Amino acid sequence: MDNSNLVLAEDKHWWFASRTRAILGLLDRFLPADPQRLVLDVGCGAGNMAHHLAHYGRVIGIDPNSKPLRVAQARGLEVREGSADALPFADAAFGLVALLDTVEHVPNETGVFAECYRVLRPGGHLLITVPALMALWSQNDVLNAHQRRYTAPELASKLQQQDFQVLHKSYNNFFIFPLAASLILLRRGRAEPKLASPHFDDEAYQVEMEAASPLVNTVLTGVGKVEAALVRRLALPIGTSIICLARKPLR
Repeated sequence: MDNSNLVLAEDKHWWFASRTRAILGLLDRFLPADPQRLVLDVGCGAGNMAHHLAHYGRVIGIDPNSKPLRVAQARGLEVREGSADALPFADAAFGLVALLDTVEHVPNETGVFAECYRVLRPGGHLLITVPALMALWSQNDVLNAHQRRYTAPELASKLQQQDFQVLHKSYNNFFIFPLAASLILLRRGRAEPKLASPHFDDEAYQVEMEAASPLVNTVLTGVGKVEAALVRRLALPIGTSIICLARKPLR
């Protein structure tokens, strides 16, 4: 089934839309078109990113939670149940591995990076997004069972220890950083606002996000469009998240 033209509810939420634009911009810069490329979506959940990743090849998803995988299967996606630090795939099987807001959930992060390296073919690419800066730790991290947040140099160093070549890394959500950081600091020790998935469907999306009014959502979506154009070429100095593209050497 061709899912490349799907528009899902989370695509309209400013945070997810902004992340997707940054991801697609970076992939478009570095990856040539290749319909034969195998793409692995690690931590795919209900397959909410599969229709975007399908622009770069045939997508296979993997997730440890069977509940959202049932939704992915109902959408016609090719998925398997399994762990990010013990991938049930052959060596050098994939041309692109997407690790989108996934590794921060796994205690064994070294195992995740090692497995991504193993299943990538030489010259293949690893795309990662992670939450940034432990100083921004909040109730959202607790609800989503995060193990850690990262700095950009820290993430690059951990990838290089696995022999990845880091092609581009940048903080994301740069323009909203002052407001986001201020809100997190002000709320510490107080009751947190109720968080929900963009369409309030726990089976389809597990990430908890703070709801936004239509006006705020429109404004922040516009900000995200500007930022995605910058992230494609520049390394932004700070933000609430990080995006990184790395490559397995050809040797």
